[in-house]
Amino acid sequence: MADRLTETPDSTAVRVALWRAMHVQVDSPPHVFEDEIGLRLAAPDDGWRRRPDMDPLTTSGFRAAVVARARFIEDLVVEQAGQGVDQYVVLGAGLDTFAQRRPEIASRLRVFEVDRPGPQEWKRRRLIELGHGVPEGLRLVPVDFEADESWTERLTAAGFDPARPAVVVSTGVTMYLTRDATAATLRRIASFAPGSTLAMTFLLPTELLDDADRHGLQASEEGARASGTPFVSFYTPQEMLALAHEAGLADARHVPGSLLAERYFADRADGLRPSSGEDLLLATV
Repeated sequence: MADRLTETPDSTAVRVALWRAMHVQVDSPPHVFEDEIGLRLAAPDDGWRRRPDMDPLTTSGFRAAVVARARFIEDLVVEQAGQGVDQYVVLGAGLDTFAQRRPEIASRLRVFEVDRPGPQEWKRRRLIELGHGVPEGLRLVPVDFEADESWTERLTAAGFDPARPAVVVSTGVTMYLTRDATAATLRRIASFAPGSTLAMTFLLPTELLDDADRHGLQASEEGARASGTPFVSFYTPQEMLALAHEAGLADARHVPGSLLAERYFADRADGLRPSSGEDLLLATV
């Protein structure tokens, strides 16, 4: 048990946090998304910016894609909060920092971050060490997926009200899960209160990527496999929509990554653009 409580975040969660910080540190304003709190949580070695996966030029498309999806999610949460939704669920939360960066919005919500027990305890400790603490409205929900714990049961035990609408997000997760596991997640969300909204990212098959981005995806696949977290699932937009409909989410639509690129990166002088390869499912219960 002691080893599990000292478990650190997944390397992928750390990489996302560092890319978000890199956007602020190396890309020209206006910044699509500003987050350096994740960097402080991760506390990498001084030479972190010299890591191959942090190269400002060769990884710019990945960095831009990460901040584009983060901005899209945050815009969605702010919009839903403005309409009275007061529950926000982050599946596979990693080093998410919404509650620390946007206290004026988070104070109107109950934020539930769902992740594995070890990384959750590590994050709790880091938030306290950095002086952020864990406010009443932020619930860190540890779920032992290997023990087949139900994340919805743990969510309810943490104070989630299944009778009220919620925003549920899952970013950068489905590629690590089997199709059956993702279908099960969609079915659970379809049982949430009417008015609930889901935003979920998914990776496209290689043949649907722009030619310039295929090598990058293959390199990411190889890196994920080498780190022990291989990509196991890719979806065409039609396949993901079919999964959502089969799960009971009739009001589902595909949000292509190219739409986010146009929305957040148009007319940039530095030419920064998200790489292709990751799209979103947006559904309403």
